[in-house]
Amino acid sequence: MKCKGFLFDLDGTLVDSLPAVERAWSNWGKRHGIDATEILNFIHGKQAITSLRHFMAGASEDEIQKEFLALEKIEAEDTDGIVALPGAQQLLATLNELAIPWAIVTSGSVPVASARRAATGLPEPEVFVTAERVLRGKPEPDAYLLGAQLLELEPEECVVVEDAGAGILSGLAAGSHVIAVNPPANAPRLEDVDMVLASLEELIINKNADGTVDVYRKH
Repeated sequence: MKCKGFLFDLDGTLVDSLPAVERAWSNWGKRHGIDATEILNFIHGKQAITSLRHFMAGASEDEIQKEFLALEKIEAEDTDGIVALPGAQQLLATLNELAIPWAIVTSGSVPVASARRAATGLPEPEVFVTAERVLRGKPEPDAYLLGAQLLELEPEECVVVEDAGAGILSGLAAGSHVIAVNPPANAPRLEDVDMVLASLEELIINKNADGTVDVYRKH
């Protein structure tokens, strides 16, 4: 496929934060008498506040916000075991070397997303779209539409790189190309994405003289 820029999800796409996510949410579930499996099957790719509203249906917004701030603090401070996923470091370095625009577009908040990126040593993007910057989180298209706008590109000129079902739906709704990296087997609309990869290591990037980028998959 051809594109002009990349929009990357963070957790599960560029960084492996699963141990920290599971610790934080499993402990939260214990305190509220909610099975950890039920929580972990719901939360991936979604904003934390969306998940809290789902599991705290009937609670006041003040209660939900209080829980959010406490959970955010825990997730921002616990970076134990968080590492860059295979191919992420090299891919972002290649994009920077070739001056290809890219952004991180995450459902995480500024404190959590910033801490996880920093823990892995991945380069800091010029455009970092976090939960605070959109009214509607993934699977709505708002975050990826904003990412494209901030890169000064049209959504269809961008490749969204995602692992979670909510993010895949968000990228498709934005009208972008979508690459799914190690998605769950039951992820929605996998038949509509441009590529399904096991790892970012499979991607080959080539920049053309006209500024467009060819994106290939290793065979």
